[in-house]
Amino acid sequence: MLKKKYFLVLAVLFFFFTNAAASTASKNLLDEAKKNGISFYWDSLSNTGILEKNGQHITFRPDQNFVLLNSLKVSYVDPPVITNGVLEVTDSFLNEIDGFFDQKVSDENLKIGAIIIDPGHGGKDPGASMVHKINGKNVTVREKDVNLAVGNMLCSMLSKAYPDKRIIMTRTTDVFLTLQERTEIANSVKLKDNEAVIYISIHVNASLDKKAKGYEVWYLTPGYRRTVVDKNVNDNPQVRNLLNSMMEEEYTTESILIAKFIMDGMAAQVGTKTQSRGIKAEEWFVVKNSKMPSVLIELGFLTNYEEACCLNDKAYLQKSALGIYNGISAFVTHFELSRGFTGTK
Repeated sequence: MLKKKYFLVLAVLFFFFTNAAASTASKNLLDEAKKNGISFYWDSLSNTGILEKNGQHITFRPDQNFVLLNSLKVSYVDPPVITNGVLEVTDSFLNEIDGFFDQKVSDENLKIGAIIIDPGHGGKDPGASMVHKINGKNVTVREKDVNLAVGNMLCSMLSKAYPDKRIIMTRTTDVFLTLQERTEIANSVKLKDNEAVIYISIHVNASLDKKAKGYEVWYLTPGYRRTVVDKNVNDNPQVRNLLNSMMEEEYTTESILIAKFIMDGMAAQVGTKTQSRGIKAEEWFVVKNSKMPSVLIELGFLTNYEEACCLNDKAYLQKSALGIYNGISAFVTHFELSRGFTGTK
């Protein structure tokens, strides 16, 4: 009897160590991804990897024992490790991701549920302003007026194109809102589980250099870190902080894409009337306090006479609004067709 128990214990130990060895066996993640038709993306700046297949994606980091599934759900795994420059994972990790990619894709794809349009300044705060002689008359070009005009035009275009989405203006008239009130409007939007929201802030530039001209789009400096994950998402502060960092990276990527699409849309509409000053990064209040992908658009310089004439022209503002609309529309299409995956090779 004792002999049988001895052999039973040996068998159990053999089974345990064999399975433990199998779960810790190292596999080259890049090779395994290629073998299974999984796209692999790596951001060396944030030390973050993304695996994508059939429009679904998994975000992970080396030496981290959980992954983020479709930016929505946490799954605990054996942590990937980098050995001699090679990203290695266990069979258990591979089984976990294969199981996720093999599951039936929900018909309810991630979509843009709301678009926030924020015309800067307003009421007692005119923003930048300049008096120019246009068509023989002294005309005061005020930033708050230009912002609101373009914002209302953009809102009208988006509302007609997307009756199923909420197009929200922070202001529709010449009223004053604090920066805090603007971001509170954006952050209070209620979304369904499969919905996302984006934030578009509209402004006009000014400079002591009257030759300065052109439009530009700003996104949040990648080095700045917001709190975008609620405290009730996970009880573990360390996991919550890592989740926050991963979500912030996705928001940054999405913000850059929005900025790029808007710049392309503006270029197609305004043509040679002015020039592109490119995409830039800055820690604007409304951008860094909005818990979502967000950009700030500078339509042009009202301190430049030629550009001020354009900003005082309704037809030009209509073209600017159409350029922004086309950029947002391109992003919405990209986002929804990819089920929310915005990685780039």
